[in-house]
Parts: sequence; C-alpha cells; structure tokens
Amino acid sequence: MKRFIAIFSIITLICISFSGCGYNYAQLNVEDGSYSKDLKGTTLTVYNWGEYISDGSDGSIDVNREFEKLTGIKVNYLTFESNETMYSQIKSGGVNYDIVIPSDYMIERLIKENMLRKIDTSKLSNYHLIDDKYKNVYFDPNNEYSVPYNVGMVGIIYNSKIYKDLEHSWKVLWDKKYKDMTLNFNNPRDAFMTAQMILGQDLNSENKKDWDKAAKLLKKGKANLQAYVMDEVYGKMETGEAAIAPYYAGDYLTMYESNNDLRFFYPKEGTNIFIDSACILKNAQNYEAAVLYLNFLMEPEIATANAEYIGYASPNTAVINNPDYYYYQNEILYPNEKDIPKVQYYHNISEDIRSYYENLWIDLKLY
Repeated sequence: MKRFIAIFSIITLICISFSGCGYNYAQLNVEDGSYSKDLKGTTLTVYNWGEYISDGSDGSIDVNREFEKLTGIKVNYLTFESNETMYSQIKSGGVNYDIVIPSDYMIERLIKENMLRKIDTSKLSNYHLIDDKYKNVYFDPNNEYSVPYNVGMVGIIYNSKIYKDLEHSWKVLWDKKYKDMTLNFNNPRDAFMTAQMILGQDLNSENKKDWDKAAKLLKKGKANLQAYVMDEVYGKMETGEAAIAPYYAGDYLTMYESNNDLRFFYPKEGTNIFIDSACILKNAQNYEAAVLYLNFLMEPEIATANAEYIGYASPNTAVINNPDYYYYQNEILYPNEKDIPKVQYYHNISEDIRSYYENLWIDLKLY
C-alpha cells in the first residue's frame, strides 16, 4: 500500500461459485476498510498456525482469496504447528515472511530480539474494534508491534462415551485408569504447563529446581500416554482412537462438530490463557501490504468468519456483540466471571531457563 485511500465504503463481492473450492455465499461486505490496488501484483507472505484461518471450506469465506480479489496482492500462505517451530524458521532466514501470528510470550521474545517492525495503528481503520482489554497487554504495552487475532485458554477434552465422569484435574493425564488413551502436547511450554499446574508452580519460574520437578512428573506420566501430539489430536479425538487430551478450547469446539461425544473442562488447578496476535517482521518485504492485511483481518465479516471457522474467542467487538455470531455468548469461549478458571500467561523467560527446560524436554522425549 503506497497510500491508504481515505474513503469509507462498502465493497460488495457478488456470489461466486468455484468448482471444487467448496465455498458459496451471497456476498461479502467489507464495511470499514480503506483499501487500494496500488500494490496489485506484489506478494505478501503470511506465516500462521495450521487450521487457523477461514479457508473457503464448508461454505466459509476464503479470507486469503477475498483479500487477493480486493487488493490484487497475492498471498503466499504458510503454516506452523508451534511457536517454537515458527521462531526457528524465521530465525533461520530461509524464507522472508511478512506477517507472523505468534502467541503472547513469543511476541515478547521477538520484540526483545528486535525481530518485529512497529505498526502504525493510525493506518488501521478497524483497530477501534479490538476490545480494550486486549490492548496495552504485558507483551506489547504500547500497542506498537501486534494486533490481537484470537484469544483462548487451555483445557481438557474427553470422550464421554468412553469415560463418563472425570475429575476436573490435570491429574487425569497421569491416572492409570486411562493408560494408553491419553495424549499430551508435543511442545515443551504447554506440556510442562500440565505438570506445573499440578505442582502449583509459576509457569514462568526462573528456578531450575521447579523445572526439574515438572520434568520428573512428566517422565512419570509418559508411560500413561498414547502419544505427544499437536494437530494430530483432531484425528485421534474425533475417531475415538484416544479419549483424553489437553488442548485449546477453540479446537474442542471444532472437534465437537465431528464427534458429539466429546466434552471439555478447565482443570481446577488453573490453566494457561493466551493471546495470539498478528505481527509484521522487521525484514518484511511488503510492509504496506502487510498493514492492509492486518486491517482486513479486523473487518467485521472477516473477523466473524475466522472466529466461526477456528472456534476461538475473538478480541473483535464486532464479533463478540453480534447475536448472529455462531458462538455468541458461548460459555466455553466467553465464560461468566464466576466461571473463569485461575489463569496464567506465559512470559518470555530468560534464555538460560529457556535452554534449560528445552534440554529437559529433549531428555523427556528420549526417555
């Protein structure tokens, strides 16, 4: 974008049918955005979590395709499975990404390592739609480097047809009654969290003895597990191959659509709360296009399509306050104040401790 066109318009895209694409809707209203085609023919490279954007399947809006049609900018869209995988990839410099969508603690790390570019939010006509409680947060106190995309908490999914009544505790992952039917995260931060919560630890402890205790508990429970998983959790839980898994609340709602026997709870010991946000990398090749894309993600209809497709809680007030939103006032995504569990954010802990627990994780996987 060489310049934002100062207009307030409604752009209507007529119903289009793509053979084999799977989406078909009457119209898309881009209500508040100010866009131009000055960058038509350029490419924007976006790096996001898997299954984390409305892609045109099952009648949903294909967000990237609509952005391409609106601006003429080609979207090169790539995915990752964990914050750590994403970090390693962008650190290696093998691909020049423009936009990444990490979680809070990783954003804090990227800022500290000078890997992100400041975002001029005055150029984002939709930024006012972001709920104030997701602004000025600990990892970006001045709202300079990130735009909230999704929010959520971690809980436990279980198959009620196989196990009817579970204690609402992380301890079920260690319970021998469920041997070979339980899963755990295949990334260190989340896996350690399941043990740290049982031990009553600070998730951001700088004490190596705390991490030793958590690693010891994870080793004790490893024999109980069927597998460590990330996106593989979908297939295992939806088919009944596994019956108990810690995972993100939004993903539970997606799995429930395929298997209505699945249930969800937040463990009594507490859990991790997170904010995933869109950021522009320091070495972005197409900064102006990236700003356009961030604004597009906040468009009410686009944000709603993403929230419904992904199943996570939205930070966008146009979504939250829309009674036609599929998950409007959903008790799992938007619990009442009295039902909110004890929560902790992950922080970017010191390099020494990070290296220490990553080595413990390697040992655990080899154990």
